[in-house]
Amino acid sequence: MKKGLIAVVLSSLVLTSLSAKDYKSAIESPDATKILEKDKLPPPKKYIMPKNCITKDPLAIARGKFIFHNLNGKKAKKAPPTGLTRYVVVKGKKKPKQYGNCVACHNIEGAIGPGNVGPDLHNYKKHFIDSGVRDYQYVYQQIADPRVFNPTTHMTVNLTTKLFTPQEICEIVSYIVSEKKEK
Repeated sequence: MKKGLIAVVLSSLVLTSLSAKDYKSAIESPDATKILEKDKLPPPKKYIMPKNCITKDPLAIARGKFIFHNLNGKKAKKAPPTGLTRYVVVKGKKKPKQYGNCVACHNIEGAIGPGNVGPDLHNYKKHFIDSGVRDYQYVYQQIADPRVFNPTTHMTVNLTTKLFTPQEICEIVSYIVSEKKEK
């Protein structure tokens, strides 16, 4: 107890004898400007949905479903469908492929996840496309860069940040608007 008290008293004597300039040299304070600039999102961008984007091809819909329901390939419970992989090579290093994990915020038929933050996507085609409230271009844009319609969104910016390719977004949209059967 005495040693601890002596150490505290000595530390306070040493610190009080230092000037403010000395404090500055003793405390590391890196310039975060470069880090913040690197992490800054580019401005919102409008995208035009590619021709033949929406498909009923079961394999494309399976890829869209896989992307929608998984966070990354490494932790995916099932093997990815043909055309997707668990890993990608980035700058010569093998890394887990990042997927959408859309079920973290959106509910959809067959979803296992909280899905209570974003809009419910059950029967999306029937409720929004067929009714004329939305069109496929809107859905594509919403996944590519949702800030175009909602500047304060918390949704992932997928195409602008190159998280997904235009083809992967087409497959996600195709999955969302596909007819699904509840289990």
